[in-house]
Amino acid sequence: MSTACDYYVAMTPEYDSNALRLPLVIVGPGGLGRELHQLVRDINRSAGGAEPWDMVGWLDGNAVTHGTQVHGLSVLGDLDWLRDHPNTYVVVGIGAPPTRRKVVEKIKALGHTRFATLIHPTAVIGDEVEIGEGTVICANVTTTTDYKIGCHVLINIMATVAHDDVLHDYVTIAPAAVISGNVTIGEGTDLGTNATVNQGIEIGAWSIIGSGAVVTKALPANCTAVGAPAKPIKKRPEGWHL
Repeated sequence: MSTACDYYVAMTPEYDSNALRLPLVIVGPGGLGRELHQLVRDINRSAGGAEPWDMVGWLDGNAVTHGTQVHGLSVLGDLDWLRDHPNTYVVVGIGAPPTRRKVVEKIKALGHTRFATLIHPTAVIGDEVEIGEGTVICANVTTTTDYKIGCHVLINIMATVAHDDVLHDYVTIAPAAVISGNVTIGEGTDLGTNATVNQGIEIGAWSIIGSGAVVTKALPANCTAVGAPAKPIKKRPEGWHL
């Protein structure tokens, strides 16, 4: 787990109903980014009038989109916009772990440190857990207890995370994936839709696990694995994600 990552217990930040709403921008107005906007709306609607987030707009590296509107919010510019807005929270709405990591590193290089952690109100979150900054947990995710989730992790709708799991930074868990207990998933690994990881399995960093795969044995880093049981079909060179 990255030592540069800030961790929180369950929900972060702690919202004060008497405080001003926290300004937030989403990087990437594509499909996932728009889903994150809906997630923010759902958080605000569930807050009983004390809406925690003030959605300011979008950031996008494609200059063609600048000045346009998505979901009624303006595309404000690229990441450089953050230089003049150090108190604005940011979350990266990009599903691919290598790209998400690159964007986060660019944001950090600007000296920006405010990353939003977003947890949908329908998600079941345990008490004795650690969840890193910039992580997104979507609607109807079920988690149990004593797990650690790193920074800038995406856990999509209806996925399951069980006891004593460790999900390292930049992991993506696709919809309805099931992770049994005592599983470790390495940094930047992408677990496909409806994939299942059996009890006690370790998956190496920066691997891609196909949709519907059933992982019954440990998988190495930098591989693509598919099938039931899941077997590696491709090996990538170390550092391919950089």
